[in-house]
Amino acid sequence: MTDLSQYTSLRVGGPARKFIEVATEAEIISAIESAGDSPILILGAGTNMLVSDDGFDGTVIRISDDHIESEVDACSGATLKIGAGQNWDSFVATSILRGFAGLETLSGIPGTVGAAPIQNIGAYGHEVCEFITRVRTYDRKNRALKTFTNAECNFSYRSSLFKAERHRYVILDVSFQLRIGELTEPITYAELASELGIAIGEKATVVKTRTAILELRARKGMLLDPTDHDSWSAGSFFTNPIISATDAAKLPAGAPQWPQSDGRVKTSAAWLMEHAGVNKGDSLSGARISTKHVLALTNSGGATASDIASLAQEAREKVKKVFGITLEAEVDLVGLNLQ
Repeated sequence: MTDLSQYTSLRVGGPARKFIEVATEAEIISAIESAGDSPILILGAGTNMLVSDDGFDGTVIRISDDHIESEVDACSGATLKIGAGQNWDSFVATSILRGFAGLETLSGIPGTVGAAPIQNIGAYGHEVCEFITRVRTYDRKNRALKTFTNAECNFSYRSSLFKAERHRYVILDVSFQLRIGELTEPITYAELASELGIAIGEKATVVKTRTAILELRARKGMLLDPTDHDSWSAGSFFTNPIISATDAAKLPAGAPQWPQSDGRVKTSAAWLMEHAGVNKGDSLSGARISTKHVLALTNSGGATASDIASLAQEAREKVKKVFGITLEAEVDLVGLNLQ
């Protein structure tokens, strides 16, 4: 059996009962149909998951379909249809080289294009849902192809229809609409504006913005480096909590607060952790809080999935005790739960 630790950025995870690699749409559908009603786990880059030490008692389908189709119009911009197995950051880099703007703030996020809509990935003031026009899937329930418009995807903060019904829809390809241009939209994220040396609300070149973001992510240990155990993570382990305005008013002065359109308030999971006594470098067996960023839980060498889950649970309990807020995992927990 295939050991899944070979295919995850955390380098943990037990064996898969069955492991299949697929590179074309026909192969993807054939593998799904061959699995019948038994459990399947779709695997791309393995960068946003924590797999149990017991592994996965079903079929793991690793998708590497990375085809790219594009239509470019000088007025309307570019429509790009990208295979689910395409590396996300490679796609972002290619789009910028071709003169397209929009995805630069999402540079450096590990994973594949097919995983991007599931989590509605986002960073530095933008989310991928802003650029998606269509998501084409295979519907396991009806055993048929199904295409979703942007509105039908039910995108929200770090979520989507595909996350809510993860075991039903398998993403085959994603279509994007990007504008042609050399400048970003106005930069609204203070940290990024500072890195670029501009004021909030000003624009920067797309190329310079991508470079700045990659540097920021590297300093936070959020760029995967095979030689640096401090980057052996699944990215941000927890999502930023969205709480009621009443609960937000109870937070200490200085706690980050971003008002939402529905009247609720988003705050920072990292700030809550740091002010609840979770420290960079804290460890439990082989699991460790990154020394660069408190939101990254890492495998410092020899960690098990249980070690990482236990460290996450400790951090979660500290935040709950101090602030009464329960952090939710951003990573996909496979065969594991945070109690």
